Amino acid sequence: MEKISYIKIFRFWLPLAATWIMMSVEGPFLAAVIARLAEPKFNLAAYGVAFSFALIIEAPIIMIMSASTALVEDRESFLKLRSYTYILNGIITVLMLVFLMPGVFYFITINLIDLPANVARLTYMATVVLLPWPGAIGYRRFYQGILIRNNLTRRVAYGTIIRLTAMAATALILYMIGTIPGVVVGAAALSTGVVMEAIASRFMSWKTVQQVMRLSDNQKDLSYQEITKFYYPLAMTSILALGIHPLVTFFVGQSRFAIESLAVLPVVTSLVFIFRSIGLSYQEVAISLVGKNLEGYKEIRNFAYSLAVLVVLFLGLIAFTPLAYVWLRTVSGLTPDLAGYAILPMQIMCMMPGFSVLLSLQRAILVVARNTGPITLATGSEVVGIIIVLFITISYMDMIGAVAATLALIIGRFAANTYLVPPYLKAVKKVADI
Repeated sequence: MEKISYIKIFRFWLPLAATWIMMSVEGPFLAAVIARLAEPKFNLAAYGVAFSFALIIEAPIIMIMSASTALVEDRESFLKLRSYTYILNGIITVLMLVFLMPGVFYFITINLIDLPANVARLTYMATVVLLPWPGAIGYRRFYQGILIRNNLTRRVAYGTIIRLTAMAATALILYMIGTIPGVVVGAAALSTGVVMEAIASRFMSWKTVQQVMRLSDNQKDLSYQEITKFYYPLAMTSILALGIHPLVTFFVGQSRFAIESLAVLPVVTSLVFIFRSIGLSYQEVAISLVGKNLEGYKEIRNFAYSLAVLVVLFLGLIAFTPLAYVWLRTVSGLTPDLAGYAILPMQIMCMMPGFSVLLSLQRAILVVARNTGPITLATGSEVVGIIIVLFITISYMDMIGAVAATLALIIGRFAANTYLVPPYLKAVKKVADI
C-alpha cells in the first residue's frame, strides 16, 4: 500500500464526517421542538431518560459497522456476518420487549431511578415508540460498513440525508398537530428516521453486495467463533460505554435540582455530540486507510491530532462566549432558568470532542492489529471512573446533577484514553516499523 496523502484522507473522511454531523443535529433539533411544546421540563427529562434506555439496548449491535468494515471480504464472510447481525438484532429486540413490560419498566424508573410518576409515564410512552430503533440501527450499520470498505462513503451520507428528512418531517407534522406530548414527538421522529435510513442503506449497497457475493476464498472461511472472538470485545465496549447513560440518569435523579439537570443534559450533550461526531466518524476512516501494516499511520495520526485541536477550539468558542446563551435560549428554546443550569456543564464538556478523536484513532489501530481486548478494558476504566466521580460529587459534595454528570463523563473519558496509550503504542510498534 502506498503512503496516503492528507487530501485522500480528507476526501474519504468528509462524507462520513458529514454523516455523523447530520446525525448529531437530530438531538438539538428534537430538543428544540420538545422545548416548544407543553410541559417542556418534564418532556425533556423523559426524552433524555428514554433515549438513554434505547442507547443501552442498542449497545451490543452498534459496533457492527466496524466489524463489517474490517471483516466482509467475500461471499462467505458476508453471509456469516449478516446472519450474526440478524441474530443480535433479534436478541436486543426481545430484550427491549421484556424491558417494556410495565412491571419491569416502572420498577426501574420509579423504584430504582426515583423518577416522578409523570416523568416515568412519559418515558414509557417514548420507549414504546422507540421499539424499532435498535434493530434498524444494527441493520443499517452492517450495510454501511460494506459501503465504507468499498470506498462508497458518499452513499452513507446520502442515507443520512434521507434519515434527517424523514425525522424532520415526522417531527414537524406531529408538532403542528399540537396535542401529542413532546417526548412522543421526539421518539417517533427518531424511529421513523432510522428505519428509513436502514431501508435506504440496503438499496444503496445492492450492487456492492452483488459484487461481494461473487468473490470467494475457500482458504479463509470466516467462522462464527472467529467473528465472536473479534466482535465480543467491541460489543462489550459499546455495552459498557452506552450502559453508563442509565447509571448517570440514576445518580442525577438523586442529586440537587434533579429534574432541571435531567432536562438540560440532553441539550448540552446534543451540542457536544455535534463536535464529538467528527471524532466518531474517524474510526472507520482510520481502519480503512491506515493499511494492514499501518503504512499510512503517520498521516492518519497527524490528521487526527489536527481534528482534535479544531473541535475543542470550536466548541470552546461557543461555550465560553455569549454564543452559549444564543444556542441555549434561541436555538434550543430553553427558559432562562434552565439555560442557567446548562452553562457550566457545557464548559466542562469542552475537551470531550478532542478526547473522542483520539479514542477513535486508538481503537482503529487496535482493530487493525486484531487486538480488540484492550478497547473493552479501557471502556471499563471509563465506566468505573464515571461511577466513582458521580458517587463522590453527588453523595459527598452535593453538586448539582448536571455539573456532576458532565464532570464525571470528562474524567472517565480521559481515563479511557490514558489506559489505551500502552497497547496502542505496542500495536504501532508491532505491526509497523514507524
